[in-house]
Amino acid sequence: MQFSFTPSAIGQLSPYMKDGGKSLKLLYDTEGCGCVVSGVPTLQLLDQPHPDDKLGSGTPYSVWYEPRYEVFFEPNLRIDYNEARSSFSLRSDSQIYTANLRLMKV
Repeated sequence: MQFSFTPSAIGQLSPYMKDGGKSLKLLYDTEGCGCVVSGVPTLQLLDQPHPDDKLGSGTPYSVWYEPRYEVFFEPNLRIDYNEARSSFSLRSDSQIYTANLRLMKV
């Protein structure tokens, strides 16, 4: 998967990413959803990826993800930040996955 970030998303993430100690991971949380198709995308800051995670290329940040959930996303994803709503969003050219992409700071 390929990830791109808008300037506003980069501005929000850069304080967490500047020292190089954190990585980003796109989670697909299915707990309590009743069905794997009803999962909720979440962005997580982490110290180390899980051994089974796969690294997607990104500009300016690469993003880890679980390969088993790759089927639910298009190959090119864009992460944006809406300052008026104080929230991230996850989009592709053909759809909006979520306008409220939560950033988990672990």
